[in-house]
Amino acid sequence: MEPSQQSPVLASLAVGAGRKYVGLLVTGALAVALAWLALSPQPAPFGMRLLLLALAAAESVVTWRLYRATQLRLELTEAGLRDSSGEMLAAMEEIAAVDRGLFAFKPSNGFLLRLKTPGRRRFRPGLYWQFGRRLGVGGLVHGAEAKQMADTLALILAQRDGEAD
Repeated sequence: MEPSQQSPVLASLAVGAGRKYVGLLVTGALAVALAWLALSPQPAPFGMRLLLLALAAAESVVTWRLYRATQLRLELTEAGLRDSSGEMLAAMEEIAAVDRGLFAFKPSNGFLLRLKTPGRRRFRPGLYWQFGRRLGVGGLVHGAEAKQMADTLALILAQRDGEAD
């Protein structure tokens, strides 16, 4: 194990069972409804049927990715933010700021991390997404747990930036 994975967990963020199943039900039902519309006996242009089948397939992929993502949890350590599979999302020295304001472009019940350098694009539905220098944490997570993690992270960053001055 790497030393960063042995750091104590300062805050943890997971998707609750109820939210997980409701999210899976909604996305799965949309996939089934799109497939049903595409295969219904009512007259429709062939191109429209293909489009609906493609959308149903894409929504099925989203449902599967949501299922896989909601089995993970996020962990904040002294080394940074990682998921329970061990993938480091943002090292502590790469995090420039935490934004949890009302008008921030962030996931529901979550917060936004601004990073110093751009990272690769990644998306775990209901848990987090990353595009460039922005890492959005949240979605199906509990708002109170996300607020606690954001507050802990903001405190660590304030201490770090205070020492740098």
